[in-house]
Amino acid sequence: MNVVTSDRVRPSVVAETATTSGALRVALAGGGTGGHILPGRYLLEHAHANRRVADVVWFQTGRPVEDRAMAGLAEHLAPIALERVALPLEPEGGGAPSLGRLGVLTLPAARRARVALKRHRAEVLVGLGGFTTLPAALAARSLGIPIVLVEINAAAGRATRWLAPFSARVAHAWRATLAHGEDAKHHWIGPPLAERFQHGAPSELETRAAADSLGFDPDRPLVVVLGGSQGALGLNRFVAAHAAFFSANGVQVLHQTGPGRAREGAGSALEGYRAIEYVDDVQRVLAAATFVLCRGGASTLAEVGALARPACVVPYPHSPDHHQELNARELGIGVRVVHEPGLDAAFARELVRLVGPAGERERSAMSAALAVALPRDGVARLWTEIESLARSST
Repeated sequence: MNVVTSDRVRPSVVAETATTSGALRVALAGGGTGGHILPGRYLLEHAHANRRVADVVWFQTGRPVEDRAMAGLAEHLAPIALERVALPLEPEGGGAPSLGRLGVLTLPAARRARVALKRHRAEVLVGLGGFTTLPAALAARSLGIPIVLVEINAAAGRATRWLAPFSARVAHAWRATLAHGEDAKHHWIGPPLAERFQHGAPSELETRAAADSLGFDPDRPLVVVLGGSQGALGLNRFVAAHAAFFSANGVQVLHQTGPGRAREGAGSALEGYRAIEYVDDVQRVLAAATFVLCRGGASTLAEVGALARPACVVPYPHSPDHHQELNARELGIGVRVVHEPGLDAAFARELVRLVGPAGERERSAMSAALAVALPRDGVARLWTEIESLARSST
């Protein structure tokens, strides 16, 4: 199996692979959160399924959350080589690096990226967002490798704002970031989704089967709580405080707390309540849901929208650009936005109402709005952009 893990762990060795004629040697840059990993993963799965990728190098941060989001991908792509190269710019505890830290670390990281790009003979760099994109893009530009940026949020991030002038294409998941409409460089593609999310809302039979397979009663409502790849303290506190109320009212809860945060859940004694740290099969969990309570990360909302699951979105409150709220607004009446101060007893009562018979009409209207809110073929559109650019640059 021609798989190379992060060269922070061991020296990189790129094996020669037999590839389909015309397949691309592609580099990706982005990491640190599931939202910067999953679109790239889905892109590679799509390209591999269509025999369009020959070799992959992926520049990431080296943070543990990436290992979980990448689990099984190297085996899936085999015998195509996948090398993960760590370009850590963020502080150890996460968060945005200071300008001083960027100034010190960016050029050494760019030199490292340049070596990897040359070693892999990359034909195109796909920037998925996050600070890791910066040194990778500088390296790609120095080698004349075309750059495609993917803006997954409804507010353009710093990587997109800084690097768009030097990129050949910018692919936008949401129309909100196309302030001046589409042109030769800026294209709207929709959010990149895995193939399993591209078939629309599950049927009632599929919803019941999914709930049953997860160990929940298909005849009772199920609220799925998603705090994102790292969990959400505000959601965890709300669920822990009101889990007994939900149980007493016949509402089941599947509560994703985040890695290492199981203690923030409500415990295991309540009927119909389960806390898990991470969701491996998001499609099945969402298919089982009567209603979703979640953060407003772009990948989460794209998946909620693709399966037409009505949701209340609690945006991350400390983002200066409020991008999670803007992401939610892109889904129209399919979701409700609730800010963290509103996570109280009154909201718990409203949630019980929404998932019960009294909320059925509202849920149906929300699902209908979500069913037409976004295209589901964004990953295919994105690969077409990448392939077209790479071919025109040779």
